Amino acid sequence: MEDKITNLFKKIPKVKQGQKVVLGIDGLSRSGKTTIVRNIEQHIQEKNILTCVLHIDDYIVERERRYNTSNEEWDEYYNLQWDVEWLKENLFKKLKESNELKLLTYNNSSDSSKLQTVKIPDTCLIIIEGVFLQRKEWRNYFDFMIFLYCGREERFNRESVETQNNIEKFENRYWKAEDYYMETVLPIEKADLVIQN
Repeated sequence: MEDKITNLFKKIPKVKQGQKVVLGIDGLSRSGKTTIVRNIEQHIQEKNILTCVLHIDDYIVERERRYNTSNEEWDEYYNLQWDVEWLKENLFKKLKESNELKLLTYNNSSDSSKLQTVKIPDTCLIIIEGVFLQRKEWRNYFDFMIFLYCGREERFNRESVETQNNIEKFENRYWKAEDYYMETVLPIEKADLVIQN
């Protein structure tokens, strides 16, 4: 992994004084996004560059807006899990022009969202990680996009046994949405760098 991170830093844009660089870590569920973000953070802190990490799953909507709607399950996951337009206006559009973002942040245990303030330094690497980052509404706001590729079987094996026992949810909700994303958005072709993980 260390070699991957070192090579990665040769490819992503350098963060210059007074500049914000937006790096996307895209990949399907359990492809290793969180792990690679941790490694990047560690590497960049050694170079005394500030980072701001945003996890797109922190900004999903309440369950009643994404479950048991009249839409198919995969469509609920792909199109309703996030308020795509709200995030475009309040997160992506403001990343470089504002030092403070007010974002509706989701709390899983209470199934509610509340506005939280995220401060972004003038000079920093902004890392956004999550699934479906290259959807057309968001893609242009990234300076550099990495797609982590990992086969479905291997990703499924990384799930807990309890989660694996609910394979129907994967078949009806997650995998169909992933297939839709891969076939219509073409994230591997559109990424600046693809890492086999």
